[in-house]
Amino acid sequence: MSKAPVDVGPYASGLDPSPANYTPLSPLSFIRRTASVYPEYVSVIHGKRRFTWAQTYARCRRLASALRQRGIGSGDTVAVVAANIPAIYEAHFGVPMTGAVLNTINSRLDAATIAFILDHGESKVLITDKEFSPVVAQALTQVKQRPLVIDVDDPQLTEGELLGDVEYESFLESGDPDFHWELPADEWQAISLNYTSGTTGNPKGVVYHHRGAYLNALSNVVGWDMGHHPVYLWTLPMFHCNGWCFPWTLAAMAGTSVCLRKVTGADIYRAVAEHKVTHFCGAPIVLSMVINAGADEHRSFDHPVKIMTAAAPPPASVLANVEKAGFHVTHVYGLTETYGPAVMCAWKSEWDALQMEQRALQKSRQGVPYHMLAGLDVMDPDTMQPVPRDGKTIGEVMFQGNIVMKGYLKNPTATDEAMAAGWFHSGDLGVMHPDGYIQIKDRSKDIIISGGENISSIEVEDVLYKHPAVEAAAVVARPDEKWGETPCAFVTLRAGSGAVDEQQIIDFCRDNMAHFKCPKTVVFGELPKTSTGKIQKFKLRDAAKQMDNLT
Repeated sequence: MSKAPVDVGPYASGLDPSPANYTPLSPLSFIRRTASVYPEYVSVIHGKRRFTWAQTYARCRRLASALRQRGIGSGDTVAVVAANIPAIYEAHFGVPMTGAVLNTINSRLDAATIAFILDHGESKVLITDKEFSPVVAQALTQVKQRPLVIDVDDPQLTEGELLGDVEYESFLESGDPDFHWELPADEWQAISLNYTSGTTGNPKGVVYHHRGAYLNALSNVVGWDMGHHPVYLWTLPMFHCNGWCFPWTLAAMAGTSVCLRKVTGADIYRAVAEHKVTHFCGAPIVLSMVINAGADEHRSFDHPVKIMTAAAPPPASVLANVEKAGFHVTHVYGLTETYGPAVMCAWKSEWDALQMEQRALQKSRQGVPYHMLAGLDVMDPDTMQPVPRDGKTIGEVMFQGNIVMKGYLKNPTATDEAMAAGWFHSGDLGVMHPDGYIQIKDRSKDIIISGGENISSIEVEDVLYKHPAVEAAAVVARPDEKWGETPCAFVTLRAGSGAVDEQQIIDFCRDNMAHFKCPKTVVFGELPKTSTGKIQKFKLRDAAKQMDNLT
């Protein structure tokens, strides 16, 4: 790793950092300031419950204290499986206050994958929401070392088994609300661990540091022009890239988190009207919920509402319809490895004069670097030279700067490959337009992004090959207006296997993996191959694009 240059000449001595002029950057500093300046402002709304910033800060310190009493400290991992509820928000501060690393786990994963993540990340504590008790209970039977299990017994739920050693609120009561904590001595210290499916069945652990989390939290503010005291609706899962760093953003801006356990069009409109929500994020499926909500689900509102959307590029027609409904959309792009959004389609006033459809086409591009991203380019991965800015020449999208991950946990080979030649290689293929805006054209690693979640085509294929009637299988993305993309399986059946239909294949997948990863479409027939026997996925992608969109 290259080091920052040091001063020379008359600036080389006597001007050293000290506690008076240097503090490591950490998003933990945000909550301390806000609790002091705006203690009575509302921090979190969860159903009928309301917390102020003074209360949320005290609860975070209680959590840190209680964890410390259980021996949790620097370098330990604390995992969370939860919906968007106060406990997962508080963990974004309480866990790193101890020096430990927060691992928010995708609650939609299957038990085997959750068990793998708990073991690979060496989690010593698991905070689990009772909504997910069935899958978590299975995962706990498969782990090599059972962590301390803390149950969140949310009164909003009438069902759900308690699995653990202590209930979350009781655990907090054992902690000190005045717990003394300090910022990390080194801003490069890990703050969180997020798993991404990548291109294989085994997830990779992406490690974030305090500096990157701090900077991207502020990039959200500047790029989205949020202002003080935003009211933010949690339609985006907090388990996904730490909610794109927005838990820390809201602490910086003394905002209000409106928790939402289930996301529907009716719930979005209700929250916007009742709580005066000003901002929310989500994949294209959230946009679809907004524009497809029934007349009985709509609620009138007279204040500006901003939506930030990412994942597969939303169809221009969807973006246009969302604007017609009264919402302002900002399109962003990033990866788990870049703390969530690191690129945004920065709007230009001259585009206001365009017709709505033309504006939507401009907005569907991924865009330009976030304010805290040092480098963004589309390059030839072999020569590492930028492609021409012609909007046609395809290259690989690459990132550089402080909001790129530390690396992959316990995987130096993958880390070195991803960071080759001083750039993070995204694996996404795109073009650079003459105005400096990038646009994604394809994904070289065959990742499918459905409803904002990454799905590995290889993982789905591995399950398909386990079916006794399947001789060959390939999975690609099929465009979908609701989900952005869905997995489409092309399957060749074994001779003499008997009658096997699409639903049987889908049901088999649902029995063997997380449901959201399962194919939504199955096409039977011979797979196109090269002379060497390699399946030609580009032909299958073209075929999938020709199908009518599912709704």
